[in-house]
Amino acid sequence: METTLALDEYRRYGRQMILDGFGLEGGFRSQLKLKRASVIVVGAGGLGCPALQYLAASGIGKIGIIDHDVVELSNLQRQVLHNEQTLDMPKAQSAALALKRLPFLPLWIETRQDAECIYRLDSNANVEIITQALAPDNAIVLLSPYDIILDCTDNPPTRYLLSDTAVALGKPLVSGAAQKFEGQLCIYNFGPTGPCYRCLFPKPPAPEHAGTCEETGILGAVTGIIGNLQALETIKIIIGLHDGTPSLLLFSALGIPPFRTIKLRSRKPTCPACGEEGQKLGEISNIDYVQFCGGAAPDWEKSGLVEGSPDRRISVKDLKMTMDDNTVKKRIIDVRSATEFGICHLPDSTNVPLKILVSDPHAYLPDAETPTYIVCRLGNDSQIAADALQSVCPEKFTVKDVIGGLRAWSKHVDVNFPVY
Repeated sequence: METTLALDEYRRYGRQMILDGFGLEGGFRSQLKLKRASVIVVGAGGLGCPALQYLAASGIGKIGIIDHDVVELSNLQRQVLHNEQTLDMPKAQSAALALKRLPFLPLWIETRQDAECIYRLDSNANVEIITQALAPDNAIVLLSPYDIILDCTDNPPTRYLLSDTAVALGKPLVSGAAQKFEGQLCIYNFGPTGPCYRCLFPKPPAPEHAGTCEETGILGAVTGIIGNLQALETIKIIIGLHDGTPSLLLFSALGIPPFRTIKLRSRKPTCPACGEEGQKLGEISNIDYVQFCGGAAPDWEKSGLVEGSPDRRISVKDLKMTMDDNTVKKRIIDVRSATEFGICHLPDSTNVPLKILVSDPHAYLPDAETPTYIVCRLGNDSQIAADALQSVCPEKFTVKDVIGGLRAWSKHVDVNFPVY
């Protein structure tokens, strides 16, 4: 165990070491605590990137990164450690490479059997990258070497897995979440009475209601705020500045004030994970977290491509032929939101958001001579809209929705059509 700081570390970390109140035992000992600490970040995305950046810069001795995904162009709007040069690279590896560009001295890379490689950033700090997916059968092994766990993921099964594993290991879990203009932060399983994730959310949301950033959108700066707060709370725990009071921090970029805190109750005695009463969960490796959360998340792009009957759905290629035939009357309704319609839309299409159409389908009935074609982003909302119209109009009227939506249009008709 390290008992002192190197000469250059005094200069590197001096600005935080001289702070009055930097840790309960003074700046020098607090910096040593950071140097001796180990933190693992699960998810190198919008939350994980800012958290990793500030954890590494603060002097944490060992940092682990778990992420089995690869960098995509759509990530770059908020996942600030990645760039165009690391597209298609594993996110954990891309994040480690970015951390090397911080004011550290990259010394060497070591390969290991249970973790793909370790990037040592200076003589005292190292980053371990793990590009395999976190799962019930490896969670204990991968997380046990670390003092604190950061949940920077975006799906319910992994959140429950991380919480249960933190309880089993007796480690605090610093959890963040962000969507649209909002975010939240909570520390689970911290202190003698700190609740776990199951205490607050005993029942997961239905898979179709657990929206992702791709479906709902996200302002990149929101993930930066929450990720930075995760790093801050982690540092406070390590150096002894956190009072351990269970609370949930809520953030709204459009709120005044933007932050508010909800005081939480202590852990539930009947919680199957951390409570002393009731039935226990048993071995984590035997739990099917995906099934517990209602099954796998829907593949909306795949479901939007189901062909269906020819009298109810039309392909994008057939729609293009119809649009090019000026002798045929037609009507195209786009049921995306007005915001999405403003980003891009098909020529001569009319915007009627899904909620408006479904609430009053009679107002948008076609006539017998004008076939109506309904389009959306992926071909799912258009099916709902088409069903609503078909339920109130005579059978001889033509109402069809577009298979695969605008995503299919951009692939098979117009490669220059925007994809977002």
